[in-house]
Amino acid sequence: MSVLGLIPARGGSKGIPRKNIKELNGYPLIAYSIAQGLQSNFIDRLIVSTDDYEIKSVAEKYGAEAPFIRPDHLASSEASSFDAILHAVDWLEEHGEKYDTVCLLQATSPYRPEGIIDQALEKYRNEKLDSLVSLRKVPDHYNPHWTFTERPGGIFETCFPGELISRRQDLPAAYHRDGALYILDVESMRKTGKLLGPRLGGIEIESPELINIDSSSDWEVAERYMNYASIG
Repeated sequence: MSVLGLIPARGGSKGIPRKNIKELNGYPLIAYSIAQGLQSNFIDRLIVSTDDYEIKSVAEKYGAEAPFIRPDHLASSEASSFDAILHAVDWLEEHGEKYDTVCLLQATSPYRPEGIIDQALEKYRNEKLDSLVSLRKVPDHYNPHWTFTERPGGIFETCFPGELISRRQDLPAAYHRDGALYILDVESMRKTGKLLGPRLGGIEIESPELINIDSSSDWEVAERYMNYASIG
């Protein structure tokens, strides 16, 4: 297994201008993901894919590589992560390096428990998965078995067919992606044209509160929990 650690970080940001290099408790936001990626025993090379020379400089200062500048058409708000990932993999392959696995670390989801990256990569390898994502449990009151959808005429029906589960204790666990970690098989991506392959695994992240930065209120949550000194 050859693993490319990849941190996408474009320069444009509507919610929080320049958020990828905005200081969070004294360090650029992207520095947290870089530090965590560098600690991994399985990631063979850690790079930042960016369209922005200032982000490139900051990334390199904190130990990542930024060997190319991402083309503008892959750095707009409409551009897909899928295309940005394959661009990085293709660029490296053209320059003599081939990777079969990508470990995607989003700078905007900076909280990852110590060791979780390698735990996830080991699970991905041992279980022969096509992809793996980090997950969090859905609170019971948002469990899909307790959600409803509106039909024509203002009639509401449960999203899951069958009798409504009345007891919280009987609810099956449900999970949602938290955005902190994606492990992806390059061959599967090319074959299916999709980010996530058919054999999808997950690894649970528990506390603290979900940190996925898109707005000023998200930033305030991150300020309460993120401590660069605790990394490593």
